[in-house]
Amino acid sequence: MNSLKYYTIIALVSFLGACKNAPDKKEPEMEITKSTIKEESVSYNADTTTLNGFVVYDEAIKTKRPVVLIIHEWWGLNDYVKSRARQLAALGYIAIAVDLYGNNKVADNPQDASELAKPIYANPSMAKKRFDAALAKIKTYSVADTNQMAAIGYCFGGAMVLNFARLGEKNLKGVVCFHGNLAGVPISKNIRNQKVLVCNGGADEYVNEEEIAKFKMQMDSIKADYTFKSYPDATHAFTNPASTEAGEKFHINIKYNAAADKASWDDMRAFFAEIFRKE
Repeated sequence: MNSLKYYTIIALVSFLGACKNAPDKKEPEMEITKSTIKEESVSYNADTTTLNGFVVYDEAIKTKRPVVLIIHEWWGLNDYVKSRARQLAALGYIAIAVDLYGNNKVADNPQDASELAKPIYANPSMAKKRFDAALAKIKTYSVADTNQMAAIGYCFGGAMVLNFARLGEKNLKGVVCFHGNLAGVPISKNIRNQKVLVCNGGADEYVNEEEIAKFKMQMDSIKADYTFKSYPDATHAFTNPASTEAGEKFHINIKYNAAADKASWDDMRAFFAEIFRKE
């Protein structure tokens, strides 16, 4: 199966199932009101495409701090991923929400979201080039500790961070995939450059047991450093509070799961404490 055909199939799977949570619903608990949190919209380029990121950090912290890059769901860089960037800033990181679509493109319906995601799935090297442009941008911040960097992603974004690790992204100490597809570019020894945390819903029908078993087998075969977490009764898109309403609207088996959201966030925090530990 050639690469374009493979990723087109993945994109169509996403259209049918992945990340169909309402794109821009705000939740009060997601908003950080600390007065020293600084937010900036930034622009940078990859080839001829203008990309628009969102940087957040706590100005009260005067020393350099670890960097976390966040990749959006298939809706694009919207308020949900920005809320996660604010949460990370409140934890003491500098966070950048990474734009993989470019030119401020976001979708408010599944058809448009599928069209935006399809070329990114089909061209992993282009996606990585856009991610690397975000890396270069965040490295220009004096408060960024460029030796302590990680990436997280949700749904579409979770699949992307796994791809970048497979493609040999050496700038990152680790990646975290929240309810993302596990199939992607072929797994190679490149992924051993990072530690990997996968946070998967135990009731996620869009990431089936066969896909999970294949992923684990491939990771084990190259002795990759990974942890696979499964949260009971959690469906696809379990971290987004808007997913319950969207699941009902689109007649899809997705639902917010507060327990799994908290548990996976806590697992991510513990993962960061490990990979960012000073020698």
